[in-house]
This record gives sequence, C-alpha cells and structure tokens, in this order.
Amino acid sequence: MFTDVIHTLPEGFAAIETASKAIRFSMPSDLQTGALLKALVGSKPGTRVLELGTGTGLATAWILAGMDAQSTLISIDNDAKYQAVADNILGDDARLQLLCTDAGAWLETAQEQEFDLIFADAWPGKYANLTATLNRLKTGGMYIIDDMLPQPNWPDGHGDNVDKLVAELETRDDLHTVRLAWSTGILIATKK
Repeated sequence: MFTDVIHTLPEGFAAIETASKAIRFSMPSDLQTGALLKALVGSKPGTRVLELGTGTGLATAWILAGMDAQSTLISIDNDAKYQAVADNILGDDARLQLLCTDAGAWLETAQEQEFDLIFADAWPGKYANLTATLNRLKTGGMYIIDDMLPQPNWPDGHGDNVDKLVAELETRDDLHTVRLAWSTGILIATKK
C-alpha cells in the first residue's frame, strides 16, 4: 500500500528545515514535491537544472539529491536572508550556483542559457516571464510547477491566476502537459 510518508530525506534537509523555522520562513516546499523532483532529476544524467525560487533551499536539497556528479543546478531567489540558509548548508556543493537576483530580469537576459528541467516555484517563471522561462527549456525538457491546488496562504483572487496559467500552458502547441492532483497540485510540461 502506498502512503504519503517520505522515508528518506536529502542531505541537509533537516538543518534547512530547522533554520527555516527559526527565521519564520512560511513557504516551504512540500515533501512529496521534493521527492518527485529528486526522481525526475535523477532520470536525466548530466542534466542542467534551473530552480526559480530558492527560498531557504528545501527543494534545492531534493534536486541536488537526485542529480549525478555531472549535473548542475542554478537556483535563483531575490531574498538574500532566505537564500543565505541554502548557501550556508548547501553552498559547498560544486554542482550548485546560487544567484540572488531578480529572476524575471535574469530570465529575460539569459538568452544563451538552456535547461533540461526547470522548477518554477516563484512568481517569475510561473505567473510572470513565462515565455522567457519556456524559451530556456530544451526540447524534451521538463517544466514543473507546484501549488496548483488551493493553498491556505493564497491571497484573495489567486485562484484566478492559477486557472489562467494552467489554461495558457495547456493550450500551447509546443508542450505536452499533465496535471497531478497530488501533493500541493503539480503540473508537468514537456517541451516538444
């Protein structure tokens, strides 16, 4: 029988979780989402991964746990206080590059960058700069977003943003999409 229990946490996860609580970080990634990211990243040896929204690094730890030694991860966040937790705990990993900058501006100017997998967990790359984000995705690459099911921290009217985004992704002719009513609500799109 399958359960929602995750038995093995990635290296650094417990320390990040403790530090996140200490600074009252209120937007942690779900364990199931993390486990899914680990499995998907692990399916692509030598992969280039982009994470939009490092936060404190909870999802970052899962992504790193799935990556092989030849894979690389660029993780972007605009909040230095939160990203410092990830840097302190995961920053020694040579496969990881943390950028503290505006992800939207970076996406619009990083024309030469292409990725095999993009996890968009921030406003830029999800509700803004979507075309620039998808332009960074290689053919056959996966675009993954979470929090597509109602969440307690959603502001009033945010459900309309989600509906608009899902409709836009599902009507694009350059993507194969699937919605998963699991975890916090996952959408995976593969670029044709």
